[in-house]
Amino acid sequence: MWKGRFAQDTSSLVQQFGESISYDWRLYPHDIAGSIAHARAQLNAGLLTAEEFTAIENGLREIHADIDAGRFEFKASLEDIHMNVEAELTRRIGAAGAKLHTARSRNDQVATDTRLYSRTAIGKLLISISQLQNALLDRAEKYAATVIPGYTHLQRGQPVTVGHHLLAYVEMLERDKGRLTDARKRLNISPLGSGALAGSTINLDRRAIAAELGFDGVTTNSMDAIADRDYIAELLFATGLCGVHLSRLSEDLILWCTAEFGFVMFSDAHTTGSSLMPQKKNPDVCELTRGKTGRLVGNLMNLLVAVKGLPLTYNRDLQEDKPPLFDSIDTLTLILAVNTEMIAAMEIREERCLAAASDPMLLATDLADWLVKKGVPFRHAHELVGKAVAEAIRTGTPLDQLDLPAIDPAYTADASVVFDLQRALAARTNPGAPSLENVRAEIARWKSMLQK
Repeated sequence: MWKGRFAQDTSSLVQQFGESISYDWRLYPHDIAGSIAHARAQLNAGLLTAEEFTAIENGLREIHADIDAGRFEFKASLEDIHMNVEAELTRRIGAAGAKLHTARSRNDQVATDTRLYSRTAIGKLLISISQLQNALLDRAEKYAATVIPGYTHLQRGQPVTVGHHLLAYVEMLERDKGRLTDARKRLNISPLGSGALAGSTINLDRRAIAAELGFDGVTTNSMDAIADRDYIAELLFATGLCGVHLSRLSEDLILWCTAEFGFVMFSDAHTTGSSLMPQKKNPDVCELTRGKTGRLVGNLMNLLVAVKGLPLTYNRDLQEDKPPLFDSIDTLTLILAVNTEMIAAMEIREERCLAAASDPMLLATDLADWLVKKGVPFRHAHELVGKAVAEAIRTGTPLDQLDLPAIDPAYTADASVVFDLQRALAARTNPGAPSLENVRAEIARWKSMLQK
C-alpha cells in the first residue's frame, strides 16, 4: 500500500499488532457493495471504461461468492478487509483492479462499511426484539388474571397480575426498539467520498453512491465524517440498555423460580443441573443473561474511552471500534433468541402465586384509600393503617381478621370489604393500572402493534 514511501518492510510483530482482518472480515458484504457503488461512480465520471467497470463488478461479486462459500484466504499481511478484497481483485482482473481506490481512502471506506453493517444489524435486532415481545405477550395473555404480589425493596407491596408484570418488559423492549430505530436514522448518511479527511480533487457523485447503497444522504463535513463514531456509540448504548432490561427480567425470573417464591417453572431444555447436587435445576439462561449484560455495558465504555482523547481526524485507535461493536451485536442477538425460546416455554405456578397474593398486608394501602373515601385525610389514614399493621404483627393476627373499630373509631364494621383481592384489582382502572380489563386491553393493543 505504501511501498513507495518506505524502504523497509513492516515488522512481522507490527503486522500482528496492527492487523484487523481477524475480525473485520465480516464487513465483506458491505465493503464489496461500497466498492461496486464507488466503481459505478468512477464509470459515470469517465475514470473507468465500461469494460473495466464490468470486470471490477464481476470480480467483486466472485470474491463475495468465494467468501460466502469459505473458499477465500484472508491474509494478515494485508491488514484489513479493504486491502484483502482489493488485492485479490487486482490479482484476478489486473490493472483495472488497481484503479478502484481512486478518490477514496480506507478511512471513508471503513466509516461506510461500519455504517452499513450497523444498519443491517439494527434491522435484525428489531425483529428479534419483537419476537421476544410476542413471547412475553403470549405468557401475559395466558396468565393475565393470575394475581401476584408487586414488590418494592423486594418486600410485598400491592397486588398485580403476572400479565401486568410481563407487560412492563414489553414496554421496556419497545423503548429499546425506538432507540435502535432512532440510531438507524442518524447513521444512515454516507461518508464515502470524504477521502482520508479532506475529500479528493477527483469529484465523484457522492449522492448517487449514497442512493445506490440505501443511504438517506451524504455527510456534509469530511473531517467529521472520518472521525465520527457516534453512531457506534449510540448503537452500543442501545444494545447495552436492552441488555440491562433483559438482565432485570432475568433477576425477576431467578427469584420467581426459587423454592422461596416458586412462581415460575422453566422447562428442562432451558435449565441445567448440578454435577454434585442431583436435585438442582438451575436458571442458567437467566444468570448468563445477567452476566453477559456486563459485556454489553463494557463494550460501550470500551468505545467511549478509545474515542475520548482523539484529535481530528482518523487515528489508528479507531480500529478498536469494531470488536466491541461486533461483540455487542453477537451477544445481544443470542441473548434475545435464547430468552425468546425460554419465555415461550415457561409455566407459571398459579397456586403459589395465589398463596403469595392472599397475604392481606397487600391491601393495606387499599385500606388507607377506603378511609380517605370516608373523609379521613390521607396522612392520618396512613397512620391508622400503620397502627393496624403493627397490631396484626404484635398479635400474630392476619390484618383482615383484626377488630379494626377497636383500634380507632374511624374504622367501621364494613371496612372488611377492602379485603377482597379481585375487588381490589378491579378497582384499579386508571390507564396503566393492573385491572384485568386494562391488562387484556393492553395485550390486545400490543398484539395489534406488533403485527404491523
